[in-house]
Amino acid sequence: MEEHILSDKDQYPTEEVIYSHIGDAKNFWVSIFAYIKSHHPDFNPEWKYYNDGKCWLLKITRKAKTIFWLSVLKESFRITFYFGDKAEPAILASSISDTLKNQFKNSKRYNKIRGITLNISSDNDIEDVKSLVAIKLSIK
Repeated sequence: MEEHILSDKDQYPTEEVIYSHIGDAKNFWVSIFAYIKSHHPDFNPEWKYYNDGKCWLLKITRKAKTIFWLSVLKESFRITFYFGDKAEPAILASSISDTLKNQFKNSKRYNKIRGITLNISSDNDIEDVKSLVAIKLSIK
């Protein structure tokens, strides 16, 4: 089980706090959020402390639609997208890695949705995030 990094309910996850935990992954963090700011300025980031997981999570939304969830790890961070079945053709036809496509096909269903989780550690992961954001926005 991974250690919960942002587990102090009283310590809001500022950039300084986040960067102190994610180490060299800061470059990937900056790249992803620069992309969001320039291409999707209407996205809304919302940090919230969740008692069930005993940690802070970042939810990125556009209006009422959740785009993805982000959690901070030791020396990294993780982004999870949730998609319904009607997204499957777009996911399988996309440029994301075969590993992520297989993860989606084989992941556990939660009601009618399945997740794709990326532990961000390379430029390829950033490109996969961009592709998954585009898919998320294309699904009605």
